[in-house]
Amino acid sequence: MTTLLRTHSATELTKMIRNGDVTPFELVNELLSTIDAENSRLNAVTSTWPEKARNWATSFTDQGQQFAGIPILLKGLGQGIKGEPDTGSSKLLKDAVAADTNNFVKQVIKAGFIPVGETNAPEFGFKNITDSKLYGDAHNPWNLDFQPGGSSGGAAAAVSDSWLPIATASDGGGSIRIPSSFSGVIGLKPTRGRVPAGPGEWRGWQGAAINFAISNNIQDIASTLNALSVVQMAAPFQVPLPPTPFDRISNLSKDIKIAFSTKSPVGTPVSETAITAVKDAVVFLESLGFKVEERDAPVDGTKLMQSYYQMNAGETATMFASMGLSDQTIKQNVETLSWALGYTGRGVSAVDYSSSLTFWDNVGAEMDAFNTEHDLYLTPATAHTAPKIAEQLVSEENFEKMLHIEDYDPNEQLNIIWDQWLPSLTLSPFTQLANISGQPGISLPTHISDNGMPLGIQFMARKGREDLLLAVGKLFEDNDKFTLLRDPK
Repeated sequence: MTTLLRTHSATELTKMIRNGDVTPFELVNELLSTIDAENSRLNAVTSTWPEKARNWATSFTDQGQQFAGIPILLKGLGQGIKGEPDTGSSKLLKDAVAADTNNFVKQVIKAGFIPVGETNAPEFGFKNITDSKLYGDAHNPWNLDFQPGGSSGGAAAAVSDSWLPIATASDGGGSIRIPSSFSGVIGLKPTRGRVPAGPGEWRGWQGAAINFAISNNIQDIASTLNALSVVQMAAPFQVPLPPTPFDRISNLSKDIKIAFSTKSPVGTPVSETAITAVKDAVVFLESLGFKVEERDAPVDGTKLMQSYYQMNAGETATMFASMGLSDQTIKQNVETLSWALGYTGRGVSAVDYSSSLTFWDNVGAEMDAFNTEHDLYLTPATAHTAPKIAEQLVSEENFEKMLHIEDYDPNEQLNIIWDQWLPSLTLSPFTQLANISGQPGISLPTHISDNGMPLGIQFMARKGREDLLLAVGKLFEDNDKFTLLRDPK
């Protein structure tokens, strides 16, 4: 099925709407038709609201927004529309609807987007694959036997298959960049505090989690960042607006310095595919005259991940406590990882939790110093290509331990959480640093493995320097270094 959404960027479609060549209503209908025709193949979308979207399209008023009525899919996790499903991809909340529209989503609508539906995600966003028991596995359009990644897996699959040029996503440990790498699209995690959060949502995973988007072109990423960037004076995390709008992408200065590494920060194996992807990028950059130096980030990666899992556990325990439900109800209706993580969080002391956050602050300072010497830091986005849907990422032994997590003491519980996540962490050990430091990071689709699956490279920059990430992304795009599943032109 050929549609305008499949062949044009959101930026181009905005111009077409303003020229009278197409209407928002027609584009909404195109996306709904594509979902009807294709979703049984990818399971990328979990719900749509046709009547609401068509009403928004019909009543859309062009007031010079960044976008002029472009349909978009929201991530089905933490990006609720009032009155629509808000399940967290969990059977525990299968009948829940959003009491209000999420603050980030309000800004998305204000930017001129029209939400049409929600995309598939794993339960509560805890995994780098999308395999919710409530909604089922999402599929990678490059090969349906493989995962598109997670937690923004449905968004990555839809954009990768060119259903639409951009979809919203979120990233608490790589959940934008990992599926972008696995699915061959562009994923940006902005600087902590860059995009709207709001009262009740200021400290998503203590600032590790941030909402943004996945796209198949750099200009839409830049224009969306421009439209969504805010300074919220009440917020605990803030970053100044840039002196030049993000949608005016500058050429990357040859004076910048770039560091690169192919070493896993937790000592796990890195595939030859991932190493080759980075080395090819280095050769390309050096051929253009950029100075590139091999150097590892000055961070204890294992301690970083241990503190990250400790935070996950504590935040999950808090989430379950806020629901006012019995342990029996929760355990019977959530997946085993979610239960184990939440129960483990009860044993995390205030001293340990506070110490972890202090460590995070120190990591941020160390990376800021690193980025005064190296403007960009290049790594693989993921250490391996996407896993197969049938691939088991948790051993039977660890599954049984998580199922009976109550039988272990707090230190053993944390070790069990580490052991269960190690296979997944082996796939994607590079993204979590930016979440903990608060830096921006971008995954670019530059490589295809011998197995025919894509793998991305990641660039990180100093806080507030998304302009450098957009510029380096544009450099690769303009030189035909992107390996998209379908050429958007």
